[in-house]
Amino acid sequence: MRAFLGMGLLGSNFTKALIKKGEQVQVWNRTTSRATAMEAFGAKAFANVADAVKGADYVHIVVKDDAAVNEVLAAAQPGLKPGAVIIDHTTTTVEGAKARTKEWKEKEFTYQHAPVFMGPGNALESTGYMLVSGDVAVLSNLELVLAPMTGKLVNFGNEVGKAAAMKLVGNSFLICLTAGLTDMLSVGKALGVNGDDILTLLGDWNPGLSVTSRLKRMLSAPYDEPSWELNMARKDAGLFMDATASAGTNLNVIPVVAKVMDEWIDKGFGNKDWTVISKDVL
Repeated sequence: MRAFLGMGLLGSNFTKALIKKGEQVQVWNRTTSRATAMEAFGAKAFANVADAVKGADYVHIVVKDDAAVNEVLAAAQPGLKPGAVIIDHTTTTVEGAKARTKEWKEKEFTYQHAPVFMGPGNALESTGYMLVSGDVAVLSNLELVLAPMTGKLVNFGNEVGKAAAMKLVGNSFLICLTAGLTDMLSVGKALGVNGDDILTLLGDWNPGLSVTSRLKRMLSAPYDEPSWELNMARKDAGLFMDATASAGTNLNVIPVVAKVMDEWIDKGFGNKDWTVISKDVL
C-alpha cells in the first residue's frame, strides 16, 4: 500500500495513475478538501498526515520545497510503518536531498529523492522522466516500484544528491528556453511576424535538434574555428534590440546576453566563435 502526500497537480495525477494500476493509495494535503476530492477516484483521504501514512510501505511526497518536505515528513513520522520507504518527488536543493537521506537512514527509514521532468499529463499517463541517484541496492529494489510511474527512470549513479542537481540543471534550461521564446515573440511582434508564422518557421527549421551538438561544441571550446563570430552575433543582438525599442516591445534575455557579448569583445574575442561567452563557466 502507498501513501501520497501533496495533492497538487502532480501528486493528484500520480495518485489517479497508481489507482488505475490497482494500487491502494492513502492521501493527504495541507488543504484537506484537495485530499478528500481524490476519494472520488478511489483514494482514501486523511486530514492528519500521520494517519495517512499508517500501513504504507511506500510514502510518496511532492510539495513545494525543502522546508515543506521537512515539515510534512516530521509530522508524518509518528505514523510511519517500520522500514517504510520515503520517495520524494519534490524539486529541492542538493544539500536538502543529502541531509534527508542521511537523517532518515539514521531513523531506520529509507529516503529516496526522485525528482521528475513530468507535467500533470505525464503523471497521469506515466510518461516523462524520473531521476534517481544514490545507494545501488536501494535503487535496485525500487526500480520496479518507480519505473511504472514514468516513461523512463534515469539513474545517475551512486552519488547522493546527483538527481537533485540534474533536476535543477534541467529546470535552468527550461526557464531560459521559455524566456528566450518570449524574446523571440517580442522580436517577431516588432517585425510584424505573428506566433503562427514563428510556429511555421520552427516546424521547418527546428533549432532544438542542434542543442546537443551546440553543447558539445561549447565543451570542446573550438573558439578559433568560428561558425558564427561573436562580432556578428552581437550585431544581430543589436538589431533585435533596435527593432523592439522602436516598436515598444520588451526583451528579457537578449539585453543581458548582449552585455556579456560586449565584455568578451572588449577582451579581444570578437573574431572568435560566439560560444566563447561560456568560457568562464567551463
